[in-house]
Amino acid sequence: MERDTLDVDVLIVGGGPAGLSCALRLAQQAARDGTGIAVAVIEKARETGAHELSGAVLDPGALRDLVPDFDVTSLPEAVPVRRDRVYFLSARRSLALPIIPPPLVNHGNVIVSLNRLTRWLADRVTEAGVDLFTGFAGQEVLFDGTRVVGVRTGDRGLDKHGAPKTGFEAGVDIHAKVTVFCDGVRGNLTKQLLARLPLEEGRQPQQFAVGLKELWQLAPGRVQAGDVTHTLGFPLRQEEFGGGFLYGLPDNHLSLGLVVGLDYRDPLFDPHDAFNRLKGHPLVAGLLEGGHLVRYGAKALPEGGWNTIPRPYMDGGLIAGDAAGFLNSVRLKGIHLAIRTGMLAADAAHAAVRAGDTSASALAAYQHRIDDGPVRAELYPVRNVHQAFGHGLIAGAVFAGLSLLMKGRWPRDLVGHAGHTRMRPLDAYLGTNVSPPDGAPRAPVDRKTTFDRLTNVHYSGTSHREDQPSHLVVDTTPCTTRCGPEYGHPCIRFCPAQVYEVAKDAAGVPRLTINAANCVHCKTCDIMDPYQAITWVPPEGGGGPQYNGM
Repeated sequence: MERDTLDVDVLIVGGGPAGLSCALRLAQQAARDGTGIAVAVIEKARETGAHELSGAVLDPGALRDLVPDFDVTSLPEAVPVRRDRVYFLSARRSLALPIIPPPLVNHGNVIVSLNRLTRWLADRVTEAGVDLFTGFAGQEVLFDGTRVVGVRTGDRGLDKHGAPKTGFEAGVDIHAKVTVFCDGVRGNLTKQLLARLPLEEGRQPQQFAVGLKELWQLAPGRVQAGDVTHTLGFPLRQEEFGGGFLYGLPDNHLSLGLVVGLDYRDPLFDPHDAFNRLKGHPLVAGLLEGGHLVRYGAKALPEGGWNTIPRPYMDGGLIAGDAAGFLNSVRLKGIHLAIRTGMLAADAAHAAVRAGDTSASALAAYQHRIDDGPVRAELYPVRNVHQAFGHGLIAGAVFAGLSLLMKGRWPRDLVGHAGHTRMRPLDAYLGTNVSPPDGAPRAPVDRKTTFDRLTNVHYSGTSHREDQPSHLVVDTTPCTTRCGPEYGHPCIRFCPAQVYEVAKDAAGVPRLTINAANCVHCKTCDIMDPYQAITWVPPEGGGGPQYNGM
């Protein structure tokens, strides 16, 4: 197939905080030293920020370094944190912790909409003269041997069988001296890099969580803008990692969510149901009464920490932001690390292009900047905390406290495991445990404060062209042979968007139905399937959720 080509000096894949910060930094450097460096950013969403979702409390330090004249008041719908609270929840009660754990003290931080922050950054990138192409999904990494030489974007206008339709447009081959991969959590292109190159040698397996979030319009007086509340305990058990968050936004808006580690053992555990159960707790239900849901979404988070981050440089390429796993799960923050690593990637790429040497040895300067600066200083001391929570809530909390006291000094690093390997078969798990959590029934769905998956998908603004190849590539063999008796088809529970449905045919054989149009691009299925039989790839450019205000 004949394809158009585009040649640039630096190609940035992903228009989130990491990618846009990288692009803006490159533009600033080019303006400062008078060099002409061609930079392009491709983003799979139909508009910048449409796929961006986070809690989100921002540590503004990196943003101030990127934008020296940064002022919080210039960020749309942002509000400085005014008060922190942490509660431990039982099924019906709540206990406020008398002392806020130091990592959860947010004085000086800002509650933001990541969607709006991304748009704000995109405006500055385009004003700086950088080409920003939305609706273009990176589909394939282009290699010359082991050197990254660019990216191929996805074809447009294929039918569901993969055949070209009228108006078919072949993807474009974008060649670059340096390609910076900022394709987010479990990014499909970063996965290709990790499969092809020895970037994970000596690293622990990556570990993840999934965050489910709703944006609410509350009755006046229910929440104060700037209030930050975190919860531990209910609806999760001791063996499950995670917690809830409630962030007060201007105009009586509330960011409400639940983060659940994707390393739970119970094959019948349902994160979406757990979120509904959280909303039924008296602490939360009273706030929501009289309000209404505005938006819903879900997204995976890279929570493994420092020891799981792959080598982020190679011949012709760099990895930044969530794609590499730069997130502090103890502080519950990653946006500032995405911005910081995007800037550091820009510094390394700019120097390499100017020197005419974009080999791995030249781009290793990126790793040196990470190691010698605030990124390692923040992440290394807490490198074992997520792994400690694998032994339960109490063990994890104790270890987190000890890590802070000892500033990360520990005789031997804890060993983590890929989340899907921790899920246990039904017979092994249910022999000694009760499910659902605490023996409680599933949360009732009233469509006022609690919702079924399809209703939530409606509030995500998700839209895909129906007649296109499925972007969820599934080996269905385990579905029809093993998955039911072994794990009870966990995909119908761990997916927060009802993409997967299982029904028996006339012969009694389970058949999987994939409703790819419902997908909110959270990547949970790609991460948590016990057989690793599901691969998420981008749909046709522009498809997906519309996370306005999230």
